[in-house]
Amino acid sequence: MSKMKKTLNRVLTKFEQLKAPLNADCGVEETLRTDHFQVSKTVRYGFPYEPTSVAFDPVQHLLAIGTKSGSLRILGRPGVDIHCSHGPEVAVIQILFLINEGALVSVCSDDSIHLWNFRQKRPEIVHTLKFQRERITYCHLPFQSKWLYVGTERGNVHMANIETFTLSGYVINWNKAIELSRKTHPGPVISLTDCPIDPNKLLIGFETGTIVLWDLKSKTAECRFNLPEALRSVSWHHEGKQFMCSHTDGSLTTYNIKQPQKPVSVMMPHAQMGKDGKLNPCKPITKVEWKSVKNGEPLVIFSGGMSYDRAGRTPSITVMNGKSTTALEMEHNIVDFVVLCETPWQNDFQEPYAIVVLLQYDLVVVDLTSPNYPCFENPYPMDIHESPVTACQYYANCPPDLIPAFYSVGSSRQKRSGFSEKSWPINGGEWGTSTCSYPEIFITGHADGSIKFWDASSVTLQVLYKLKTAKIFEKPKKREESRSENRDSVGDNQKNGLEALDPDPLAVYLIHLCTESRILCFAGATHLVLCRFSKQELNVEVQSLEFSIIYHDILDDMESPDIDNHYRPSLGVVGQIQSGSRESYSSNASDHSTTKNEMWTAVKVRTGSRKYSAGYYPDLVCVLQWLDNKEPGEGKEHPGNITFISMNSSYGLLAFGNESGLAIVDYVQRTCLLNLGTPDLYVFNSYTEGSMDPYNRGPRSPRNKRFPTDGSGTEDGARSPTNDQINGVCISPTCSKPRRPPPPELRRSKPNRRLQKAQSAASIEEANNGGGSFSGGDRNDTSSFSRSRSSSMSSLDNVSKEAIQSLVFSDSYTGKTDNFTCPCLWVGTSLGSVIVIVLNLPPPGQQRLDQPVIVSPSGTMFRLKGAILTMSFLDCNGVLIPSVSEPWRENPNKEKEKQTYRQNTVSQKPKISPTSSTEYNGDKQFVVICSEKQARVISLPSQQCPYKTRITESSFVVRADVVTMRDSVCLACYVANGRIMAFSLPSLKPLLDIDFLPLNDVRIARTFCFSSNGHASYLCSATEIQKITFSADMSDNLNEMLGELFKPCETPEAPKQGFFKNWFSAGHSTLDREELFGEASGKGPRGLATKLQGRGSMQYVQNQASSGTSEVAKAHKAFIERGEKLGELGERSEMMRDHAENFASDSRALMLKYKNKKWYQW
Repeated sequence: MSKMKKTLNRVLTKFEQLKAPLNADCGVEETLRTDHFQVSKTVRYGFPYEPTSVAFDPVQHLLAIGTKSGSLRILGRPGVDIHCSHGPEVAVIQILFLINEGALVSVCSDDSIHLWNFRQKRPEIVHTLKFQRERITYCHLPFQSKWLYVGTERGNVHMANIETFTLSGYVINWNKAIELSRKTHPGPVISLTDCPIDPNKLLIGFETGTIVLWDLKSKTAECRFNLPEALRSVSWHHEGKQFMCSHTDGSLTTYNIKQPQKPVSVMMPHAQMGKDGKLNPCKPITKVEWKSVKNGEPLVIFSGGMSYDRAGRTPSITVMNGKSTTALEMEHNIVDFVVLCETPWQNDFQEPYAIVVLLQYDLVVVDLTSPNYPCFENPYPMDIHESPVTACQYYANCPPDLIPAFYSVGSSRQKRSGFSEKSWPINGGEWGTSTCSYPEIFITGHADGSIKFWDASSVTLQVLYKLKTAKIFEKPKKREESRSENRDSVGDNQKNGLEALDPDPLAVYLIHLCTESRILCFAGATHLVLCRFSKQELNVEVQSLEFSIIYHDILDDMESPDIDNHYRPSLGVVGQIQSGSRESYSSNASDHSTTKNEMWTAVKVRTGSRKYSAGYYPDLVCVLQWLDNKEPGEGKEHPGNITFISMNSSYGLLAFGNESGLAIVDYVQRTCLLNLGTPDLYVFNSYTEGSMDPYNRGPRSPRNKRFPTDGSGTEDGARSPTNDQINGVCISPTCSKPRRPPPPELRRSKPNRRLQKAQSAASIEEANNGGGSFSGGDRNDTSSFSRSRSSSMSSLDNVSKEAIQSLVFSDSYTGKTDNFTCPCLWVGTSLGSVIVIVLNLPPPGQQRLDQPVIVSPSGTMFRLKGAILTMSFLDCNGVLIPSVSEPWRENPNKEKEKQTYRQNTVSQKPKISPTSSTEYNGDKQFVVICSEKQARVISLPSQQCPYKTRITESSFVVRADVVTMRDSVCLACYVANGRIMAFSLPSLKPLLDIDFLPLNDVRIARTFCFSSNGHASYLCSATEIQKITFSADMSDNLNEMLGELFKPCETPEAPKQGFFKNWFSAGHSTLDREELFGEASGKGPRGLATKLQGRGSMQYVQNQASSGTSEVAKAHKAFIERGEKLGELGERSEMMRDHAENFASDSRALMLKYKNKKWYQW
């Protein structure tokens, strides 16, 4: 029966949503339509994650980088950066440019070859050749040739036409290439290069060390070279008479094609003589390049080959110029490198001028034309991951003076020295014709505690300012040292909190920036810092507050046989028994009877005054305490990660929550106003005796301890403002004489009770499943993201663990009969509760600095299904109400700062929302609340819910925000099943619902954020940030913002050979590859490869056009058939009309005939 009721309610709910639009009832004109939304990826910033290959076009001056995930980044001059992907998760193992033709060939690990066309702004795949029976190991594309040489794992070489992407019948089989006397397989093909002066000669290198010089015309092996060591790479000299090989033993061998029996030279550049008189073994030389210089010695450039004598030797690139050898040490492992030369012709002096070294986590370009080979300064934003990114915040349409302010303080610190003075060599492409009309800022938090500010207004990401927060704290001790120092107090408890120590205690997980006042708040796992901005150097002594946000049952220490386990005391009893559960600020009283308890923090603030450069300086630090019980089997308990932070510069207040509760801080007076566990918030917010807790969380098992019965409250007798607010009697300072807050350095010792962390049920399930947490407690980027969203509340343990998930300061209505707005804090929890807390601010000026802020209950609470994600306020016209904030002003010292605050604090008088004819039933505000499952719009002050919608049934919302777009507002949601949704406001009508990005990584959930004007961003990998837009206007203008990759230019002329050089040497011969590999060679091997059409091919376009044409033809044919049927129907109708008229006339004649007859005439 209950299932039938639920089904009926669900049907009725859906029916109500399908009824006529409700926005007519509230009178709000909603201008957003579905055609205003279109989701598309815009720009990708950062270093390509897990790179695998690199290539360079020497004429277009473009650089291409392939990755393990199938991504392809094409880079030109700064501002020209295009990202494209192969689709499936396949690694790009090789990239080959069609030099100066606006195309490239990519070879992937799934044995497929793709032809990309980048003459348009969005590169697309034209053709794909998928090998079926052989695995591709190496490919080679000669300059100005349309035939691609493909080497396979079986040792065969195939020829593919890059125009038609078909295989030739010409095949070089491995058994014909090697000697007849050889009995073993030569191994896979790892090198293919044609002779610089004779394209008829193809040099084939096999893995085992066999090299074959193959004559293409005669289809025979001209000569063979049997190398003593396994082969890694081959490079020709430009004269085409010699070539150099690199080997796995760290040696370089040079061979002459006229003397294949023995090498011309053998050298081991980095080998050292051992004590036994033998050379020490060296690492393999993975790649070698032999480049000639017209007026100097040739350059031999190779990677690897260092000696094994010292463990941990850094990777290096070695440059040999004549007798000098220079080893360039790199910070990361070398993936690949390419030498930049002046000419694309291999038979000419190459004149190398730079080396592009692709590292595992960096891109380095070395200047070969300057002494000591300095590096070029990289203009691309490749250092986002300098320290692992742990938080990301995106602000679009921020104040225009913000970026210049950050740049002014950041440029003064940037000391660039040791770089090459020459211009960046990768300078291809052209900039876009348009840019964004408003400034955009990225803020990234990192594992080392640093925070970077980036200008994201254009295609290129530019660093503005870097804030190092490590100097605020003392140097953290290593994890092993912390364990050893606390081993005596830890005991053998396996649940010791030290096991949960973050390896990066200074890591930044949450960032909040007030763009108007420039106040920055950021939080780590157990600490929070509030920073102010200054353009001058300041000497600052950082003040700190320590907190213990805990929740434990108030009757755990009570012993009474009369108390039943289901008994729950009234709020007055709560205040008498334990005021520690309703603390308002740190008290100067300390309980000496609890000397067994010692507080411990993961980070410690440095004491004393310190000089801070222009930029951000710390103003207040809040640190969560660990509690050490020092009892057998008991250890330190983790205070719970900070889950949300919020700040209001106009109020001068800061609020943050963790997995256990909430704290409100007055950062003007440096005092804590409220410190409560989340379940105690229900008690605090109740006007009547008892609790508003929907789960009725009560005591569990009383302990054998007795509280004082004299009603003195806490053990030390200290009282806080919230103790005076019991039952809502006192909400202003007039009820009792306010007490001045104690100095921040005085701390309060907590009672000796075991703390119980109040984590959310979702966090517990994630911990059990190995998943991550949104708050950043788990920064394992490779972990999968799985969360259970069961609504079952049968377990009391899961119910008691309720985290703070959302905090919003706002001037709003708190009661149903209110006529004025007042400052409030709206608190959203992980169990779907929204609690409103009233903030009574003193008058501005000196009183704001002296009198305390009173925190009082409102008695208002709302309930939604799922954790609360966002809350925003709209006025009666549906316009987003921004949070009030103070404008930024330069404050050179603390005294002037106080004077400025006295003069410029906004008056906090009660406000009335503007009345208008568009008021909904007399309400003047709308509050939009979105949870993981549903969204509601509640009108204030009546607290009615005119609009609501269920966002998802089987999944859950990861991120949600109310954003401005086209001079209107909408609710944007990112769901875990990969869908991006948008709803109109206030009617919550669906405007967008599209499948975009599956949530397969916790990194995406932690960093995804929406911003104004239809922007959003997320950390798509450990080193890259992806910007997206869900605005149709932005998507339409995207092509104008992106740069042009290809620009027409002339190809350098082929080198001219001198008369005597042609006379005494063979000179440069030609080869008609079309005649050799074309139709005359026959068809390619059947079933070896399959050709697929890409989206950029003409055939694909024709197929699309033909399919569209066929659809139009079908519609036209159906239209004609319908016309014919309508014609037949008309003819039938005409016949029926004629028959009806005839019948009517006959009936009338018959009626007239018998009308005047008498009865006897029948």
